[in-house]
Amino acid sequence: MTDTARTARAGVPERPTLDGIEETWARRWQEEGTYTFDRAQPAVRGRGAASDAPSPDGRRTDVYSIDTPPPTVSGELHMGHVFSYTHTDTVARFQRMRGRTVFYPMGWDDNGLPTERRVQNVYGVRPDPALPYDPDWQPPATPVSEAARKDPVRISRLNFIELCERLTAEDEQVFEALWRRLGLSVDWSLTYTTIGRVARATSQRAFLRNLARGEAYQAEAPTLWDVGFATAVAQAELEDRERPGAYHRLRFSGPGGREVLIDTTRPELLPACVALVCHPDDERYADLVGASARTPVFGVEVPVRAHPLADPAKGTGIAMVCTFGDLTDVTWWRELRLDTRVVIGRDGRLLPEPPAGVPAEPYAALAGQTVNGARRTMVELLADAGDLVGEPRPITHPVKFYERGDRPLEIVSTRQWYLRNGGRDAGLREELLARGRELRWVPEHMRHRYEHWVGGLTGDWLVSRQRFFGVPVPVWYRLDDAGEPDWAHPLTPDESMLPIDPSAEPPPGYQEAQRGLPGGFVGDPDVLDTWATSSLTPQIVGGWETDPELFRMVFPMDLRPQGQEIIRTWLFATVVRSHLEHGVLPWRDTVLSGWILDPDRKKMSKSKGNVVTPMDLLVQHGSDAVRYWAASGKPGMDLAFDPAQIKVGRRLATKLLNASRFALGLGAADALRAPYDNSSSARLTPRRDLELSATEPLDTAMLAELSGVVGVATSAFDGYDHTAALMATEAFFWRFCDDYIELVKERAYGSGPGADSARAALATALSVQLRLFAPVLPFVTEEVWSWWRYGSVHRAPWPTTYEVGRAVQAPGDPELLRLAADALGQVRRAKSERKLSMKAEVPLAEALGPAAVLDRLTLVADDVRAAGRIAKLDLLPDRTPELVVACAF
Repeated sequence: MTDTARTARAGVPERPTLDGIEETWARRWQEEGTYTFDRAQPAVRGRGAASDAPSPDGRRTDVYSIDTPPPTVSGELHMGHVFSYTHTDTVARFQRMRGRTVFYPMGWDDNGLPTERRVQNVYGVRPDPALPYDPDWQPPATPVSEAARKDPVRISRLNFIELCERLTAEDEQVFEALWRRLGLSVDWSLTYTTIGRVARATSQRAFLRNLARGEAYQAEAPTLWDVGFATAVAQAELEDRERPGAYHRLRFSGPGGREVLIDTTRPELLPACVALVCHPDDERYADLVGASARTPVFGVEVPVRAHPLADPAKGTGIAMVCTFGDLTDVTWWRELRLDTRVVIGRDGRLLPEPPAGVPAEPYAALAGQTVNGARRTMVELLADAGDLVGEPRPITHPVKFYERGDRPLEIVSTRQWYLRNGGRDAGLREELLARGRELRWVPEHMRHRYEHWVGGLTGDWLVSRQRFFGVPVPVWYRLDDAGEPDWAHPLTPDESMLPIDPSAEPPPGYQEAQRGLPGGFVGDPDVLDTWATSSLTPQIVGGWETDPELFRMVFPMDLRPQGQEIIRTWLFATVVRSHLEHGVLPWRDTVLSGWILDPDRKKMSKSKGNVVTPMDLLVQHGSDAVRYWAASGKPGMDLAFDPAQIKVGRRLATKLLNASRFALGLGAADALRAPYDNSSSARLTPRRDLELSATEPLDTAMLAELSGVVGVATSAFDGYDHTAALMATEAFFWRFCDDYIELVKERAYGSGPGADSARAALATALSVQLRLFAPVLPFVTEEVWSWWRYGSVHRAPWPTTYEVGRAVQAPGDPELLRLAADALGQVRRAKSERKLSMKAEVPLAEALGPAAVLDRLTLVADDVRAAGRIAKLDLLPDRTPELVVACAF
């Protein structure tokens, strides 16, 4: 890594500009390794809270590690990404300046269903596992037509995976370019992908250990199924969407011909009906419990049972249980131990043959139809049989969808892999709730979302997916003499073999020629859920089991920044994996982002079409301006997208350029002639012998106020409140520009002790403010720093109140600056009211006010006279209750 402390000073340009500084500094930072994680570099003692003493968990505290969210590369980055990743970057930059060795990686979440869908849509292809690999196959030219998407080309599994890898590699380059433009201070040498070799090995290793400990298991059970993606999905991936539907009232036949009316929104599931259920306390149906009823059209006898989940106020108070219409059906089926009659297949169509006990003749009209088609046919059959009571009643109701899907979920019976997460284990649930209480939440109220999710789990984590571009489930199965798999005793690889692909590699002790043959083997065809890999991001990037030294340095990590909407998925899943494998939290703190709202205060989302993409804004306004807007939103708080706020950020960055140039032109650059020893062994050691000190009251007053700002900003950053730090710094900066520089510039132009004091104060103030702004405005602060200081501002020490105090010979009074600014402001208003130039001379000015106020004004009177161009300033005590400056022209 290049020693950035040796980088030469650039000198103050004649016409400073923001244009082009992103490209310049992004390139320089990369070339000089400004943000490289150097595991051999200890923290500099005396900077902030850094120490090489071990933390309670045994990890070095001079390392600050961040579990950076790997964005999904199957789409476009939007302003929500800019918003949240900027927040994280301010933390990384602050901690680096505090003396911590910052471990700040970037990852790409490139496996899973979103990537597969993007590849299918971009190239008009579909994977077909039955096809052989074609090494010469080439994808069609893009873009493909809509007709090609509707009639996709079938390609082999391996050809499809190669296409996924190709497209994600292209997407990642675009994403990296945008992140560099935004100025994220990540170490790009640490970049990982969730489908890369390291991630696959890590994910498979963790799964095999879960399996060995009994935490992973396989089961044949009712499964939430996305028909469009043809895969199982987990509880954490569900969302309710309001959809139109209709209640249909069906006439069942009870004992003695008694009419039993049932309301249902899914009449097509009538052949799957296995029971009727009512509430145990519902007297209307008490005499039916234990008896049976017959289904309309099919005439199948089903039992009538009681269960507390039945709602007497819903519909007619008695419901039909079908296998399976919804999750309540699954609960009733399991707890009442009912029969199983499955009628919907994995393709979303009704099976060609009826379930056992259901007559074939009426079912034939439904066989092979889609759910919607079967519903229409079933309604016709019911009407013809006289068992549809009245007309269907239209309703709007919540329907469960996979969060990335576009078709309602069905429930089908499949064999899947599960990971224990407390959903069926009260002891584990309590342990995971306790982990949530150990974690520091920012903001704190977000912890309740975690607890609500963990407390409401109804089952274990379904981690297998029937897809292609993912981490393969690393097991095989023996085939018996009849060619049937031995599901109960999976064959597993040694960890030294990882990563492996059971669909392409044989298990130990077998030959590839035995695949699929009786007495041979078959590989598990499924892949792991993308969250099953993403939940291991600390282990993937931290070198778990591959780089023990690094893992000891960075794990448990300090920070997990993420979106609030994935507490139930990414955050919880990572806690589960770390708890099971390591017995600790994966990080100490978590910071949750709010949402970006459009100007109408609605959440931005691709589905609503109100998303703003950031690159044009970064080019138009500059990255610092966009970062300023992002930093205006606190953790956990929503922020409206406001172009006007971005313009404010641009104005601030421009002012920082111009004010710095002016201050340096007054001689501030010479006041700290060699701020740090340039030797590599002590490159950040202050050299007091070459510094000037502030001695004049106005200068010490300004620095006293700045010292308070340093304290506020430091405390705010320590609490992950970048917004409060920015507000305090910005408010002071404008007072520094509008009041202090105007008051002091005449003295600074001169010579002697007063001028030396002014230049020393200007130099200290500029140096400190550049570092205070650096986490939010990295480009403009680096640009100004390069004019007069060595090295990078982002490797300079974070300012301290002690440092500011060293720059003065005696304590200052912050009120003096405000008093002087008030007096000068009144002189300026008097000139403005008379339409005079600010450079116009004032022959006489009288300052009236309480004697104590005028006594203090005396301390800064020379600067007020010089700045206001006042020939004579008379002080008239006790004439007015507050300061009044009257000017005579």
